Amino acid sequence: MSQTTVTAASAAEVAAELRARRAFVMVSHVKPDGDTLGAGLALGIALKRLGKRVHYFQQDPVPRNLRFLPDAECVAGELPADLPDDALFVFCDMSDAARAGERLPAITRDNMLDIDHHLGNAMFGRLNFVLPSECSTGTVVMHLMRELGVEIDARIATCLLTTIMTDTGGFMHSNTTPAVLELSAELMRCGADKEAITEQIFLNKRVAATRLLAKIVDVMQFAHDNRYCYSYVDDTMLAQTGADGEDTEDTVNVLRGQEGVEVAALFKAYDGEIRVSLRSNGSVNVQAAAHRLGGGGHFRAAGLTFAGSLSDAIAAVDAALVAQGL
Repeated sequence: MSQTTVTAASAAEVAAELRARRAFVMVSHVKPDGDTLGAGLALGIALKRLGKRVHYFQQDPVPRNLRFLPDAECVAGELPADLPDDALFVFCDMSDAARAGERLPAITRDNMLDIDHHLGNAMFGRLNFVLPSECSTGTVVMHLMRELGVEIDARIATCLLTTIMTDTGGFMHSNTTPAVLELSAELMRCGADKEAITEQIFLNKRVAATRLLAKIVDVMQFAHDNRYCYSYVDDTMLAQTGADGEDTEDTVNVLRGQEGVEVAALFKAYDGEIRVSLRSNGSVNVQAAAHRLGGGGHFRAAGLTFAGSLSDAIAAVDAALVAQGL
């Protein structure tokens, strides 16, 4: 990266940069969810309407439940050979550039725009539009839409409402504020189909996913006076059920939903690594706990990748949660 000074940017400054550039690459993080992808697609569609050249980079394939999103068919795991040297890479919903994965080529900071809502963002771009008070990166993007004066059509509205519904758990989480509900209503009036989004994100589960959930629940454990619930999923369980990593999405919320549970963790020990998803009812800051182990996220929802054995991961996460007051 260049040594350009890191900037906390305003919506006006970011919009000016977007107007000035000719070409863009919208970048999603590895293991993409509805927020990283929906935010990038929404802004990409808007920039196309302004006559810009837009590409979408994502190291991992688009998950099954997100393929309904407008422009999702344009997402690729490689960059075009004729991409201009001054193309702006727009990183959506990631606290550091490494979250984009190792297949993204090296990019100078001058050509990085960081759009996010995570606590502890590394401010890795030349411009960083980071609003931790927002419920999703998509709602951060909405500020830019208004600054650019782009009309929100049904395609953009669908992408943005998907980001909100993903990161509020279908309006169940504490980040579902009156402003979030008002914005969601606005997006629905613009043509976003809430029922279709609900079906794709929350209801359209594979039988393999249900069988996997049964195994995860069967091995779940409780600790700290039953205030902490944790479980795991490994390669054997995936093979036995015919499931894959996508089928683990939202499972940690089942653990958090058990009676009396304040904090939950799901340890995903497959594909040669251990990733941990953490959820809290607000009594414990899981973002701070994850940060102790090199991860990040939000006060009530966070994650990390652990180098070591599953048993070591379980012990380390327990210690980090205890240090945060569990």
